[in-house]
Amino acid sequence: MFLFRKRKKKRSSGGEQQPPRTSSDRLDGDAICGDLERVIELVNGVLGENDDFTIRRFRVFGKYSAAMFFYPNMIDITTLNSEILKPLMYGPPHPDHLPGGGEQLWNFILSSTLYHSDVRSERLVSRVVSDVLRGQTAVVIEGIDQALLFGTRTIEKRSIDQPATEQVIRGPREGFIELLSTNIALIRYRLQTPDLRVKTMEIGRRSQSKVAICYMEGITNPELVQEITKRLEIIDVDAILDSGYLEQFIEDNQLSPFPQVQYTERPDKVVANLLEGRVALMVDGSPLALVVPTVFSQFYQAVEDYTERFLMMSAIRWARLIALVFSLVFPSLYVAIISFNPELIPTEFAVAVAGGRAGVPFPAIVEVLVIEVSMEVLREATIRLPQQVGGALSIVGVLVVGQAAVAAGFASPITVVIIALTTIGSFATPAYNAALALRLLRFPLIVLAGLFGLYGVMIGLILIANHLLSLKSFGVPYMSPLVPGSPKGMRDLFVRGPFWWMTTRPDFLYPGDDRRISEKTVEDLKKPPNNVLEPVHIKDKGKE
Repeated sequence: MFLFRKRKKKRSSGGEQQPPRTSSDRLDGDAICGDLERVIELVNGVLGENDDFTIRRFRVFGKYSAAMFFYPNMIDITTLNSEILKPLMYGPPHPDHLPGGGEQLWNFILSSTLYHSDVRSERLVSRVVSDVLRGQTAVVIEGIDQALLFGTRTIEKRSIDQPATEQVIRGPREGFIELLSTNIALIRYRLQTPDLRVKTMEIGRRSQSKVAICYMEGITNPELVQEITKRLEIIDVDAILDSGYLEQFIEDNQLSPFPQVQYTERPDKVVANLLEGRVALMVDGSPLALVVPTVFSQFYQAVEDYTERFLMMSAIRWARLIALVFSLVFPSLYVAIISFNPELIPTEFAVAVAGGRAGVPFPAIVEVLVIEVSMEVLREATIRLPQQVGGALSIVGVLVVGQAAVAAGFASPITVVIIALTTIGSFATPAYNAALALRLLRFPLIVLAGLFGLYGVMIGLILIANHLLSLKSFGVPYMSPLVPGSPKGMRDLFVRGPFWWMTTRPDFLYPGDDRRISEKTVEDLKKPPNNVLEPVHIKDKGKE
């Protein structure tokens, strides 16, 4: 007679409140001991109320009773029939060589029967149910105290395409999709090294979402990996539906408007960060990977900075920095100067501004706030509307509404120009979450400028700078390598230095191997080039 062993459950200490129980918690501790009918009863009690759940009874080699559990919509039926069910039912060509039950039958099935390569065993019923829910197929055989689990998951997915939020002129056109296995394959395709480590864990009581931790052995600081794993292990939540859920659980300061975790859809960007000593987190079902630790300078750097020549990209990086300053302080400076210090404006320009604002009945701060709020509403509406309608709405909003507001005396032309430049500056920031933080901080700066003038703007900027200097991402100062200063890090801060300048990895990450480019390569690059096709050399060789 086959029995089920129950593991003893730990009692909660004190008055600690336990998380709500799920359906699979009823199986906690139940181990498979060979009673097939009992296993079917337990699994059917948890999953049997679903119409898309299938229990397929059959006989292994026509002799041993068995059952197969799977969700037909989540697996490859052809693989199931040809590589699993068929060999188990037909068995060996010579019936005289059939093994006995128990361990002999188990070893014979694994070594001489199955054609499927992705197979493993499991003893706990709860784990069997959890794997079936992920799209695997479970086979339980009478008299065997283990279940066979086959990797048969096949889910319809969108094709790998160019990332919609991080498009580039020069660079790879591949982006992550929702399947974690495909995303890991895209990373391994670019990092074909045994030093790449991928560790997985499950987070979410009900979703059981698979989370992958990717890092480079020998480069990434081991203490960083331990801290990330620790922060992930303490998360006890119903579901992790996207990597954005993880971001809010693991960031250092959840009240800060500035992101302390970088997300990206680009595999090449993840690989570049892994080679610097960072860690990437990916969630099954999310096309966005998280990169930690993060510093502020990462949010205005783009992929083209490293695929194009450094002189041109350094100039473009300065253009992005100017756009970043525009998006933060331009409206507040305008309000402060118009309201408190108009003498700072040249006389001719002051007359033009005064003429434009002659018919506006509102003070500058109210005018700017109204136009800014209108632009934010318009931007949000453009994002949420269908693509065919959104493009037309943005044109109508910018041209028609702006012109109508000026003609009606609701806003001055100079205010519309200021807000337009500010909006364009926020679009020039490559990272959406960083641009969003700057957009939100504009409003308190405008209020301070309207109340205290340039003094209020400076106070606001000092508070923002103080907050940035106090932020950390997994212990790394947010303003690194500017503060604390790092001469080597400055080579990739305001400008993008040539590759032979950036021979080492960022020192604030404390990598195990800090050398990125060998010294011999740098020495060879400093030598004058060998102009083999120079006309003078060709003529000299011809004379010889």
